[in-house]
Amino acid sequence: MESNGRMAPEVQSILAAARERGGGGDRVAVDARSLPAAFEAAEADGRVPVIAEVKPTSPTADGERTDDPVELAEAMVAGGAAALSVLTEPDHFGGSAETLQRVREAVDVPVLRKDFILHEEQLDVVEADVILLIVRFLEEDGTDSLEDLLSAARERGFQVLVEAHTAAEVERAVEAGADIVGVNNRDLAKLEVDLATFPDAATAAPEAVTLIAESGIGSPDDVVRMREAGADALLVGSAIMDHGGDSDVTANTRRLTAATDTDTQT
Repeated sequence: MESNGRMAPEVQSILAAARERGGGGDRVAVDARSLPAAFEAAEADGRVPVIAEVKPTSPTADGERTDDPVELAEAMVAGGAAALSVLTEPDHFGGSAETLQRVREAVDVPVLRKDFILHEEQLDVVEADVILLIVRFLEEDGTDSLEDLLSAARERGFQVLVEAHTAAEVERAVEAGADIVGVNNRDLAKLEVDLATFPDAATAAPEAVTLIAESGIGSPDDVVRMREAGADALLVGSAIMDHGGDSDVTANTRRLTAATDTDTQT
């Protein structure tokens, strides 16, 4: 595992801020919308299962999107998104728990809370259908264990997406009990994207695990490549949000959810 010192400064800053954030108080109890069922429904409808991400900005984005997050979320669902991801990290991504709550009330698809959770009390911030746990972050000193956070999240009704960056981390996630695993194509040392990351790491996952390819997916060709490598679904942010631009979010989403093998043929 890479230590904190080998993470990019931007990632170290995110992790430091996450250590300082407390919980939300009262214990959360969630009646979650099923993420695997949403993926199955998309497949049955002829759509590629895509989790479209609502994030105003990020350390790797060129600009900021200032549209109403609810309108963006509704546009993504109109474009065929099977689920949504909403940033609640405030310091680096412009997110908030209030935004997630508003989005979840406005749509009928599962909503992932995208944040950097290190301790159990940080689960008790807002109701979401799915929460994110990152293997690498939970290998750091002073965090709760992946196993403990998986258990605590499920006790509250959350589904859990466990994010990995390598085959070894996929194995670690599965060993801890994860049944939904994301492989992030963006490394944490240089923040560079390599779409070979997912195919390499995905081989470590048993067939029963739901696999999600994350980051760097910007074209129908990318979609096909990830799907052929075993991705059950894709998590896409910047290519749909178009930070610094004002393109049609519905069209951006549909372009990816409608991608098929024929898109790569000439």
